[in-house]
Amino acid sequence: MSILASALIFTAASCSNDYLDVNDNPNAVQAEQITPELILPGAISQAYRTQAGTMMQFGNLMMNSWAGNSYTIAGPYSREFSLSSVDNTFYRGIWENLYPRIANFDQMEKFSNVNHKQDYYIAIAKIMKVYYMQYIVDLYGDAPYSEAFMGQQNTTPKYDNDADIYKSLILKLEEANALMDAEDEHAEVPASDIVFHGDMGQWKEFSNTLMLRLLVRMSKVTGELATYRDQKLTALATRINADPANKFIESEDVTVNPGYSASSDDQMNPYILNWARNASGQQVSNYSVVVVSEHMANSLERNRILNDPNYAKFNGITDPRKSRLFTNVASVDSNGIPFTGLKGVRQGNVPGQPGVPVNNVNTSKLGIGNFAGGAAVGTWDDVIAENNERGGVLFSIAESNLLQAEAALRWPAIFGSIPAQAKFNNAIVANGAWLGVPTTGTATIANYLIAIASVPGLGWTGTNTQKIEAIMTQKWIALTNINPTEMFIEYNRTGYPFTPMATTAQFPNKPYRLVYPNSEYAANSANVPNISSAQVFVKNQYTPFWNQN
Repeated sequence: MSILASALIFTAASCSNDYLDVNDNPNAVQAEQITPELILPGAISQAYRTQAGTMMQFGNLMMNSWAGNSYTIAGPYSREFSLSSVDNTFYRGIWENLYPRIANFDQMEKFSNVNHKQDYYIAIAKIMKVYYMQYIVDLYGDAPYSEAFMGQQNTTPKYDNDADIYKSLILKLEEANALMDAEDEHAEVPASDIVFHGDMGQWKEFSNTLMLRLLVRMSKVTGELATYRDQKLTALATRINADPANKFIESEDVTVNPGYSASSDDQMNPYILNWARNASGQQVSNYSVVVVSEHMANSLERNRILNDPNYAKFNGITDPRKSRLFTNVASVDSNGIPFTGLKGVRQGNVPGQPGVPVNNVNTSKLGIGNFAGGAAVGTWDDVIAENNERGGVLFSIAESNLLQAEAALRWPAIFGSIPAQAKFNNAIVANGAWLGVPTTGTATIANYLIAIASVPGLGWTGTNTQKIEAIMTQKWIALTNINPTEMFIEYNRTGYPFTPMATTAQFPNKPYRLVYPNSEYAANSANVPNISSAQVFVKNQYTPFWNQN
């Protein structure tokens, strides 16, 4: 049975007493009792698990932000670095774990609502369905959609054109906005909302910003699609300008938190559980495996590790976020002079090779700022408690501001009211705040903004192309350890920032898409496109539509 056919069977409803799970027993509750209120918390929290785990690793490795600790482990992440087997088993968990959650949101969306009591739940379901379905399209291209989520009524759904799916997703957001704008008197406040706790104004902001992300992703399309995109951008700008209640994400990161706690591993925030500590405070294996890459370390450490002309824009500029993202250790610069800062590993190399010196085996691991921000923490128990309290990020203020900056830069006639440079700077400030960068002393975001202001490709200066490079460079840093798969997709769209291949890479570029999982080839073989591993490294008819130009 395919993942799509079984999605509704295996993920029927959220258990009433377990907000971190979804019910895998279809006989445990009658279908008419599976209300959106029951489904919502489990669907959102389980979907985030995939983001906090599989997608966190995939994006950070593809963007050369992470490396593996090859000092202690033989050949870590060799498959990701060589790219020699990007096949139907490569990161298949993205597809196989997101589709059942999308099915949950689809089930909510279709719930009977003649009395409008479910208006807000259905609006939320539409928004979350779009949020995750976009990643399916962006990573795989054509996908089951119009015939998907039908269970046993259709076990072999057709694959829809990816551009058509995008249009449908944009329509879903418009429908969600209409439901929220109507403010029907019978609409129930969504009590089981684990994102905004029933604040529909914030859901409007999320919907608007998600709409902007979809449309900006289409920046390179031409012809009819470009006309369609511009029409929708104009409508979005009109919506934003017409009503102060309709705006983009500005003041609060979109986070999921069903009540994470250290009571057990199952109730932990999956982010810290995957990458640092378990509920007992014990170090998880991934924490010793993941280290900062040499590429990321050099970028944050003013190019003093490599002194490479490819990193010239970073010369002399130490990023104050560095020690919040990764730990400071005894490092050494390109002249052999010791300093305290980041020490990374070159992707693909082993001890004794360049980037992995045997005379300095220190490595920078994930920093406390990722988990606790600027909170006062003294022990890992404190860090765990803080991370459980602040939840997991779905959409950051930083990303929202960078999207707005890009939209204003690319389409000034439509978004002329958006101050692009201010949004760009606000994004960096917001990311610094999330990571807990100090606001006093010399290593502050304020001083960093002054330092980059005249640096093309890093600050807001130069040509429009250089400003796009700056947006993508800052987005890379801001989404590292938060939503790096989003950044990998953006890298494929724009080609920025400079991202070296691992030394063992067998292809000259990153894959433009992933291969459909073997579960689809086994259960839906009549419909799934037959994609070879080699085809994902060249642009062709299988490349996501927005990146074929």
